[in-house]
Amino acid sequence: MDAWPLIAAAVWVGTGLITGAWMVRRGHDRRWFVVAIALGPLFVPMALERVERTPRVADASPDGPPASRDASPGLRVLVGVDGSPEAERALEVVMAVMGDRCGQVVLAEVVGYDATEPEEPEAMETASAHLERARGLAPGAPVNVEVLAGPPGEALLRCATDNDVDLVVVGRRGHGLSRRVLGTVSDHLVHHSDAPVLVVEPRHGVGRAATGPREQ
Repeated sequence: MDAWPLIAAAVWVGTGLITGAWMVRRGHDRRWFVVAIALGPLFVPMALERVERTPRVADASPDGPPASRDASPGLRVLVGVDGSPEAERALEVVMAVMGDRCGQVVLAEVVGYDATEPEEPEAMETASAHLERARGLAPGAPVNVEVLAGPPGEALLRCATDNDVDLVVVGRRGHGLSRRVLGTVSDHLVHHSDAPVLVVEPRHGVGRAATGPREQ
């Protein structure tokens, strides 16, 4: 039996998988996997043209960027938000431990690049709702909110740099094997952030919902 058709099929699918995985890793929607597998090598130039390489701010507080350090002295803290119990706990811990020392709290949620397309407003609306709920957990502190687009770790790092924060805070997500496989956001921040990073562990039993573990 001629093995060349099988080899060609393997190369076709493998190229698509690798290219699709690269796009997802760069902050694009997982649905690109389907297109990538179907088109194989033909998808490579499309991916190179479409992929975005730099995280960006997709939406921000209407009152503008955080105030300068002279106008708002105190700690500047960035908290990653995603609507999860773990993220809310991280914000609650920050406010309980250092709320009266915070001169500025930046709340940021990260979405994929494709979620910012006007044809699919649901993700942006959900992110905005998460941020407004989180704002209510930080009473008395000057708060700015941002929806970021891109790979989560890289987007939060850029936000931390742009806002000159003193501390980056995220909630730990994942348990068991999923914790080792999906714990990339907090690991990326810990290993690449110029500012200190606080990773808040979840309360016992938090984050085990049927929807499955995710990582912020």
